[in-house]
Amino acid sequence: MTIEHIISELLPLCIMAFALGLDAFSVSLGMGMITLKLRQIFYIGITIGTFHIIMPFIGMILGRFLSEQFGSIATIIGSILLMGLGFHIVYTSMSHDDEHRNVPAGASLLLFAFSVSMDSFSVGLSLGIYGARTFVTILIFGVVSMMLTWFGLLIGRKAHSILGTYGEVLGGVILVGFGIKLLFSV
Repeated sequence: MTIEHIISELLPLCIMAFALGLDAFSVSLGMGMITLKLRQIFYIGITIGTFHIIMPFIGMILGRFLSEQFGSIATIIGSILLMGLGFHIVYTSMSHDDEHRNVPAGASLLLFAFSVSMDSFSVGLSLGIYGARTFVTILIFGVVSMMLTWFGLLIGRKAHSILGTYGEVLGGVILVGFGIKLLFSV
């Protein structure tokens, strides 16, 4: 396996992980405006990273099953799901007002992590149909989203006014782009 092959395989996954993590990053920016202890920041990042591993894993398993059963039709469906998810992220990020968010803890942290990782389930579904490497993909998704969450929480006070909604919009646009690329690779 050459270095060019490794880069051509990992670069799209890293970009996609970054796009998915921007949702958690944007939400974390708003949450970072609340005074948080380092311990809370640590747990929030770990929880979101874990959900960004679990959700695409479930999606990839289901995507592989659908791909085996339905072939190229499943690939087309996966690309449409990815584009739809991207458009949905752009729409919701532009239509909702920024509101004061409370620091999630316990069950509310799990629900919060689940909600910001739902998009990674759909991406995992699409990648499972496409046949991406499971372990590498979910590891990249989890680590990138965890790091972006921590980064967002730590710089929230200063960066929220700059990136807020734009981070989510950029993430949605990137997902639409990957959906289009996947659709034309059929």
